[in-house]
Amino acid sequence: MATAEDRRLNDSGIEVKAVYTADDLPPDELEQPGEFPFTRGPYSTMYRGRPWTIRQYAGYGSAEETNARFRYLLARGQTGLSVAFDLPTQLGYDSDDPVAEGEVGRTGVAIDSIADMEVLLGGIPLGEVSTSMTINAPAALLLLLYELVADGQGVPGEKLRGTVQNDVLKEYVARGNYIFPPRPSMRLATDLFAYCAERLPSWNTISISGYHIREAGSSAAQELAFTIANGIAYCEAAIAAGLSPDDFGERLSFFFNAHNDFFQEVAKFRAARRLWAEIMRERFGATNPRATALRFHAQTGGSTLTAQQPETNVVRVAIQALSALAGGAQSLHTNSFDEALALPTEHAARIALRTQQILAHEVGTTDTADPLGGSYYIEALTAELEKQAKELIGRVDELGGAVAAIEQGFVQAEIEDSAFRYQTEIEAGERVVVGVNRFVEEETERVELLQVDPETERRQQERTARVRSERNPHAADAALAEVRRTAQTEANLLPPIREALRARCTVGEICNVLREIWGTYDAQRA
Repeated sequence: MATAEDRRLNDSGIEVKAVYTADDLPPDELEQPGEFPFTRGPYSTMYRGRPWTIRQYAGYGSAEETNARFRYLLARGQTGLSVAFDLPTQLGYDSDDPVAEGEVGRTGVAIDSIADMEVLLGGIPLGEVSTSMTINAPAALLLLLYELVADGQGVPGEKLRGTVQNDVLKEYVARGNYIFPPRPSMRLATDLFAYCAERLPSWNTISISGYHIREAGSSAAQELAFTIANGIAYCEAAIAAGLSPDDFGERLSFFFNAHNDFFQEVAKFRAARRLWAEIMRERFGATNPRATALRFHAQTGGSTLTAQQPETNVVRVAIQALSALAGGAQSLHTNSFDEALALPTEHAARIALRTQQILAHEVGTTDTADPLGGSYYIEALTAELEKQAKELIGRVDELGGAVAAIEQGFVQAEIEDSAFRYQTEIEAGERVVVGVNRFVEEETERVELLQVDPETERRQQERTARVRSERNPHAADAALAEVRRTAQTEANLLPPIREALRARCTVGEICNVLREIWGTYDAQRA
């Protein structure tokens, strides 16, 4: 038996034993991959039959620059697009809005109108690629722009494949990139569900995100619990809007962090599938296997990247990526080693891409489903994480669900406490971070960094001004008026927003109309 000095706890507070045996295995025999509750994976043969999508996240500066980066990655073997948007776009402001000054194109690509989206996707066959868009508060607008550009290419909605993040709940607890209060934001999310069911049936309508919850400092168990709790809230809202869990459940996907503790991460992904399958069947009555089988995208941990000795991040990313694949991810983004310092250069992005390709072709990841299934340690961790997550979900339920728990500050406080403990352990030397608090180097490594052209902002503002000056002003005004009218009813908002975007109204103009109707969310006063 371990003494107090020998005790080892992971970041979820789970005690890790020195040895695991058959006594630690679950009492019931493990199901096969592709069988309920999908602990071992959503598909029977996993990567032998369906390799994961290599989806490198990219976006910076102008639509022209990001289009060039997309083409660069696709030419080198990337199999799906993933779009990063700049901060003004994420917050529903145009590039020429005074609040956007200095932020245009800095953390992603600036998209103000259909003119920008046409340039961003120029020359890319939208009927052949799968696209993920990391956008939340104005997610409906960016998806509609994507649909309009595809329509211009002659690609019908039923042929479009991809995912829009559309998970605004985690913005209130982890990132802060919200616009409207939670309840009208939930309306936009579920309006998007209904719209896609009719017009974009192969599109994943939400990527319920634990990634940013983990980046904010949560433990693995908290990431799992609060992500699933948010998923429950979206399901409840969709059912209240008259949608069937067997229908919209097929189009739900999840987005998890792949962090440093390899074994805990593998167990987390397995526990997530088991939890979600049981919730969809028992709480919502879903009978469609595709609605109960959790599918997820993973991204390696941005918060784990170090500015000190940045090339060590190549190793961190490879191990984290392997945990996602051993845990059964459907798509994967590997971070570039220089992202603790700046947006990735082409050189760093290529190494991140090659990391996935090495894992796909040299490591044996595609040979068998659930390669760690049956491991005494993995099975015990899976069960313990599931148990902890259920307890946290129960506490959220007691508060009235995820939206109420967020409004009361419960989720935020839990994450903040976890982040504080983690940082305290690093500063005390109890948790080792190589190159930061141990094995440090006195000399700073010189790394080539990506520089965003300072003229990008001016050129972007000029294009947006040109769109406004060249459009039909009466059609634009009428379209905005219809958005305003519909926002005051219970009708689906996406059709009038689509027509406003078609009339070359901007993202900022449409969001300003909704701000007038719904107001904005102030976390300090909530």
